[in-house]
Amino acid sequence: MTQPTLEEILELFALPFNDLLFRAQQVHREHFPANAVQCSTLLSIKTGACPEDCGYCAQSVHHEAKLPVTPLMPLAEVVAAAQAAKSQGAQRFCMGAAWRSPHERDLEKVAEMVQAVKELGLETCVTLGMLKPGQAERLQVAGLDYYNHNLDTSPEFYGQVIHTRGYAERLETLAAVRAAGLKVCSGGILGMGESRRDRARLLQSLAALEPAPESIPINALVPIAGTPLAEAAPIDEIEFVRTIAVARILFPSSYVRLAAGREKMGDSLQALAFLAGANSIFLGDRLLTTNNASSDHDAALFAKLGLQAAV
Repeated sequence: MTQPTLEEILELFALPFNDLLFRAQQVHREHFPANAVQCSTLLSIKTGACPEDCGYCAQSVHHEAKLPVTPLMPLAEVVAAAQAAKSQGAQRFCMGAAWRSPHERDLEKVAEMVQAVKELGLETCVTLGMLKPGQAERLQVAGLDYYNHNLDTSPEFYGQVIHTRGYAERLETLAAVRAAGLKVCSGGILGMGESRRDRARLLQSLAALEPAPESIPINALVPIAGTPLAEAAPIDEIEFVRTIAVARILFPSSYVRLAAGREKMGDSLQALAFLAGANSIFLGDRLLTTNNASSDHDAALFAKLGLQAAV
């Protein structure tokens, strides 16, 4: 795919809203079943005490969010959670640990979790922070399908949100993941005070990855008390949907996931996001440290919109 210029991406953002959604829906239907939604579940397998200072995150030791710190979960509890997720319709089970980078002793335990979840017939995904040489390969051998490592925002705005890890380090981890033969899950967070240009630059940075990420989570910031972004104003809903639509056009074959922030979204906003090309969600009442839409509400929304979980 020819790499889009920033100007070309901004031109997509500036299209009349109806034209943008029409174009995004056309692209979506060319590459995916029109009404199928891929469903994943996300479990925090180790929470809190993270040395990073990401301004949106309650898990950072630099912030004053009142979040209980928990050690790495036992294998049996992770397997039980994965079995429950599968019974609720999840196709992919994602495990997240609040580390800057996993220690060797912890990586061995995570590899056991990956293998056990894979044996249940689920796709596997982990997000563990930066990876040291050889770690991505070991996860791949254990049966890992996807590695999540978000770029979060544009290279230019990134330094206003995170100071303990550089943008280039994130790109290095993604390169190591791809070199190990793993699929990439990488996206960003909207509503941190960034501009439309920043959102376009985020998408341009993702488009520069070769090949493009197979999964692209688009998160709406969930402000958390005690974090630097606790008072951030929510992103305009139409602008949020525009970003989903532009992502769909730029990444026709990728899953575009409506991720964090869904609990606060009304049915109409979610319907527009699906119309704009979002075709993946997280199931379950909890996403790492924030609430998620309830399973009952998701089932009712799918029925209302005529959507089905992808098989």
